[in-house]
Formats: sequence, C-alpha cells, structure tokens
Amino acid sequence: MANIPRAAIRQLVRKYFKATITEGGADELARMLEAEAEKISKFAVENAKREKRNKVSKGDIAKYVVNGE
Repeated sequence: MANIPRAAIRQLVRKYFKATITEGGADELARMLEAEAEKISKFAVENAKREKRNKVSKGDIAKYVVNGE
C-alpha cells in the first residue's frame, strides 16, 4: 500500500471531479502518484546538486515540467 492515505485521495477526487472512488482505485491512484512524485523528486534533487545547492526549490520542481520529463 502507498503512503498517501485513501482519505486524501477520496477528497481530491470528490473536490475536483464530484465523484467517488473505490478503495482499490484510491490505492492504485496513490501508488501512481507516489511513483510520479519519486521521479519528480529525483530530478529536482539532481538539479539542485548541479547548481551546488542542498535545498530543492520550487524552480527545481517546475523545471521537471519544462524539460518534459
């Protein structure tokens, strides 16, 4: 199981889509979101290191989208 709580996934789906989601669906979505967050985090950390910084900035994360990763 993923670390993102089902309740958080359910709230997001309800808030943005006015729909409900099954427990299995919430679990799968949480796993997918965590996998994507891992990729973004890795990119952002590597970018910060290239720029000789120890902290990841908002810009490092935004570059992930700009670079089409």
